[in-house]
Amino acid sequence: MQYCSTRGGVHGWDFRDVLFSGYAPDGGMFMPESLPVLSPDTLRCWKGLSYTKLVVEVASLFIHNQLIPKQDLEVLVAEALSGFSVPEIVRIARLKEGLSVLELFHGGTLAFKDLAMTCTVRFLDYFLRKENCRATVLVGTSGDTGGSAIQSAKGLSGLDVVVVYPQGRITPVQEKHMITCLEDNVHVFAADGSSDDIDQPLRRLFADQELVKSHSLMSLNSVNWSRVMIQLAHFIYAYLELSGMEQNKAALPEMEVVVPTGGAGNIAAGLIVRQMGLPLKMVAMVNSNDIVHRMVTTGDFSMAANVTQTLAPAIDIQDPYNMERVFWLLLDRDGSSVKNMMEEFQHTHRYSLPENHRKLLSQVLSTGTVTDEGILETMRRCWDENQCYVATASPAKFQAVVQRAGLTFDLPEAVRSLDNLATRYQNLERSLDWCKDWEERLREKILSLSSCRKNNGTYYS
Repeated sequence: MQYCSTRGGVHGWDFRDVLFSGYAPDGGMFMPESLPVLSPDTLRCWKGLSYTKLVVEVASLFIHNQLIPKQDLEVLVAEALSGFSVPEIVRIARLKEGLSVLELFHGGTLAFKDLAMTCTVRFLDYFLRKENCRATVLVGTSGDTGGSAIQSAKGLSGLDVVVVYPQGRITPVQEKHMITCLEDNVHVFAADGSSDDIDQPLRRLFADQELVKSHSLMSLNSVNWSRVMIQLAHFIYAYLELSGMEQNKAALPEMEVVVPTGGAGNIAAGLIVRQMGLPLKMVAMVNSNDIVHRMVTTGDFSMAANVTQTLAPAIDIQDPYNMERVFWLLLDRDGSSVKNMMEEFQHTHRYSLPENHRKLLSQVLSTGTVTDEGILETMRRCWDENQCYVATASPAKFQAVVQRAGLTFDLPEAVRSLDNLATRYQNLERSLDWCKDWEERLREKILSLSSCRKNNGTYYS
């Protein structure tokens, strides 16, 4: 299995190369050069596997056995998923009228990010130990990714983690999961701006290939292919458990999957699985930051002037960067077309999809948008009709919203205890040239970490 960039400038990289990268050197995102096909026979063989074993089977399709032998992969995945609060790792809640909810929030930071993040960090640590070297992880977060990266990587000798979050735009629990970590290898910045603002200086830093190579800089956002790769597993798991495929020997039945969507990592994963052979009907639900909805319904792929703060802050995103992977799949891996499209979007924050491209997208992806009041109404209805809560993040992370909906919820002790912990973080203030200023502050931190490694005799380029 080899990997290429969605913009056509890079080919022939292996999983280890891609794992230790952010964006590709040409500004694109890494994807497999070819996708394995999941035959009905393979799916039927996988039916009944535990979630952990299914992750191993999926990951082994994309990681060459010479890089991580399967027996090592089994150990790494089992260790990564050992700290979840339910033995099945993910849990299916069956609601009324055939609706089921895949609960993905039983990890350490109560969000679906923990599933892929814990595995990805274990893969990183595996190679770092094997090669006796270190790396610096740079993460921008809209709420959940940062805490998950910190909890997965804290205390690891081979990784420094630099996280930037939008101060005042996430919930108190999301913030505390980051700023209460006092481990020496964790460095947290609170930025006076949105998650899309944060993405701008991070893109500029990752575009500096000299910085990336000489200081072992990498990403743990869903820019990193490994994150998306692991997320393939929960779509396959849900299909095996819920589709009723064993009752239909002639053909695989279609299953509709509704996904809360911000950066579109889960949407990309679902559409990749669809191309691999699962008949999924994908539905992306967004809040008032509705760029994905506008793009699918009208072809308007343009960012609003500002990110709107909503009751679903983890998807308060105007730049759904994983859509680049989706475009690449839809356009038959035409890197040149994707490059032109994405560069125009990044420079102008606007792009109008040609009608033939919009139709291709609408054939594989449906969308909807929901207001804050719609969120509250849905929570109340779900609770009243099913006595159940759902899905990609625990309600414990969104206490104010639960209260506004008039619902009650007992906080886990792990959340209550956050209030008593000391905190540590640095501010990134808003200025006239804030993007350049933030870039320089983060660059200084990256350079200082490398300097410390050199002085301690543990730096390897």
